[in-house]
Amino acid sequence: MKRLSILIVAIVMAVMPLSAQKNPDLRYLPKQVPQRAEMILPQVKGYNIYKADFHVHTFYSDGDVSAKGRVTEAYYEGLDIIAITDHVEYRPYEQKMLRATQGYHKVLPTAKNYNITHKAADANGILADLNVPYEEAKKPAERLGMLAVPGVEITRHPDKVGHYNALFIKDANTIYDPDPAQSIRNAKKQGALIMHNHPGWKRKTVDMNEFHQQVYGEGLIDGVEIVNGGSFGSKLIKRCLDNKLFMAAATDAHSTTHYIYDGRGYFRTCTFVLAKELSLKAVKEALVKDRTLAYAYDNVIGSEELVREFFNNSVKMNVAYTSSKGEKTIVFTNMTSIPMRLRRAAKGEGALLNPFQSISFKVAKDKDLTFTVLNLWTADEEHPKGMNLKVAYKAKDLK
Repeated sequence: MKRLSILIVAIVMAVMPLSAQKNPDLRYLPKQVPQRAEMILPQVKGYNIYKADFHVHTFYSDGDVSAKGRVTEAYYEGLDIIAITDHVEYRPYEQKMLRATQGYHKVLPTAKNYNITHKAADANGILADLNVPYEEAKKPAERLGMLAVPGVEITRHPDKVGHYNALFIKDANTIYDPDPAQSIRNAKKQGALIMHNHPGWKRKTVDMNEFHQQVYGEGLIDGVEIVNGGSFGSKLIKRCLDNKLFMAAATDAHSTTHYIYDGRGYFRTCTFVLAKELSLKAVKEALVKDRTLAYAYDNVIGSEELVREFFNNSVKMNVAYTSSKGEKTIVFTNMTSIPMRLRRAAKGEGALLNPFQSISFKVAKDKDLTFTVLNLWTADEEHPKGMNLKVAYKAKDLK
C-alpha cells in the first residue's frame, strides 16, 4: 500500500507543469492556438489549385524578416508554395550583418558590391553566399508540408532594364553578370524560369522598352507578374496571352504581411498554380504550360478558358422553382472562399454572391440569363473595373 501511494505521488508530480512545481503562484491562461487560413477552391481541368507567392524578400537583401520567418508566415496565411527571391545586386543589410559579427574580426570588414543595380561590380565581385536564403527556407517548408522554390531577383535600373525573378535555379552564386541580359541567360542555362516583375514600377507605362524587346525576343521570359501587392497591370494580360506566358500575382513582401492582408480581412496576393501534385517538377510544369491564375483582393485573373472553368466549378446552379407562367427561379451557390460580384446584363442589377452562400435570379419563360462577373478578369477593358467575363445560360439549359 505504501509503495502504491509513493507511485501515485510520483505520477502526479510528473504530470504537473514544471513551473507549477517550482512556483505554486504561477497560473496558465488559455492559449490562443494559431490557425492556418484556408481558402477553399475548386479543381480546374482536373488539376488541384496550389497557392504560391513567387516574390518575397528577407533580411538577406532588403527585407525585414528571416527566410524561416517568411515560411512560417506564409504557412499560417494559407500558402502552399513560397519562393525566397532576394536581390542579387541589392543587399543593404550586408554591412549590418558584418557589424554583428565584428567580434570575430580584428578589423571590421566593409560590405562590397552590395548595391550594383546601376553600376557593375568591381573586381571583388559578390562575396555573399546567395544560396543561403533558400537553404534556410527549405527544411522549415518541408516540415510544414509546403514547397520552397529556389530563386533570386535580378535587379537593375527599373526603367531601363527592370527586375526579373529567376525561379527553379540551381546555384544563385553563378547568375550575376555586368550585362543584365547575360544574367538572365545564366539563370536560363540552369533551367530557370524567368518572371518579369512589376513592369510598371517606377515607370510611366507598362509598354516594352528596347531591353524588354531584346529579352522577350530571345525567348528568355516565361511569365509576367501582372499583380504586385495591390498594383494590377491589366494591360499585361494581353502580353501574356499573345506570348504564351504564365500570369503571376505576388506580394513582393519586404515587411511582415499580416497587417496588409489577413489583418484587414483579405487573403494575401498569390498565384493559383494548377498542378497534379505539390512538387518542384509538377509546379514548374504548370508554369511552363501557363496553367496559372493571378489572385489579389478577391480578383481572379487569367485566360478566358481557365477563368470560365474556375467560375463554373466554383458556382453551382439549379432551378428551384417554376411558376405556372413558366418563370423560373434560378439559384446560384458559391462553393468557394472567393466572393463573386455579379451584374445581370438584362437589368443592370448587381448582386454579391458571398462564399458558401446562395442567391437567386428570376427568369421569364424562354429567356436567357446573362450576367457579368466583375471580379473575374480575362482581358483589359476600357473600364477595367467593369465588364470582364460574361457568363450566359441559355433557356434550354435552365431546366
